[in-house]
Amino acid sequence: MIKADWIAVDWGVTSLRAWAMGPNGTVLAKARSDKGMGSLLPDDFEAALLDLITDWLAAGQTRVVACGMIGARQGWVEAEYIRAPCAPTATKLTRAPTTDPRLEVHVVPGVCQMSPADVMRGEETQIAGFQSLHPDFDGVITLPGSHTKWVHMSAREIVSFQTVMTGELFAALSGHTVLRHFVISEGWDAAAFDTAVDEVLSRPEKLAAKLFSLRAEGLLNAMPCETAKARLSGLLIGAEIAASKPYWLGQPLALIGDTNLAELYARALKAQGLDAIRTDATAMTLAGLCAAHTQFGTDPRSVP
Repeated sequence: MIKADWIAVDWGVTSLRAWAMGPNGTVLAKARSDKGMGSLLPDDFEAALLDLITDWLAAGQTRVVACGMIGARQGWVEAEYIRAPCAPTATKLTRAPTTDPRLEVHVVPGVCQMSPADVMRGEETQIAGFQSLHPDFDGVITLPGSHTKWVHMSAREIVSFQTVMTGELFAALSGHTVLRHFVISEGWDAAAFDTAVDEVLSRPEKLAAKLFSLRAEGLLNAMPCETAKARLSGLLIGAEIAASKPYWLGQPLALIGDTNLAELYARALKAQGLDAIRTDATAMTLAGLCAAHTQFGTDPRSVP
């Protein structure tokens, strides 16, 4: 039977991931469920967590350190944002209310920026994990996803950041517009992706027209679906890179994200002369949760 020293949790909108942690940040076991924040009411969170981790609970209380949308207003408990510029590792966690005496749940706060207004939840933990492994990194960290973040780091702080809804735009356009019939494919056309990135970087104002051309090319010229899908991705990522140029131009760059998606960003950025540091998103999340857990010190009941 595995008994955790403490438990790390990444709780997103659509999924819940947990790791039973041993001494020195070792992972003893891991588990996952589809009980994301988006499918739960506030009173459901404790039961959903217990369904996943009960077998790991030791005698007495087991500490849980959690990040992500669990701390949103619609989550288990609202963890207030820390205002940038700030260190990515929170100095104070928010205690979640529990009824089971075996649980002690602490939530990592997100980060906000007042002007221009922007917020993040979960990415700050990945950034903290990256910083624990690259403590002297000054530059830009890009976190591709539904809401991609471009984060300027300097002197071990998040100085500023920008969110771009590229992933959500891709999902909406490919699933809920006239393009949906033309981009359904498991295949991929790398050359079409590269061309689309280059086109929209050169003329970003043409994006909306370029998008509709995917339908026209499919109807009139029988453009393959894998080509249309790759072009759609290239147009959107290219537009994002064009809009984020003040962040990446002349800066060291690191990527944290899903392997396949991060590869597309790395490919598009390499064409602009940037070789990004590549990291694994799950590894950065765990490293960040471990960094947050160190705030409790050696006393198992000390609370920041």
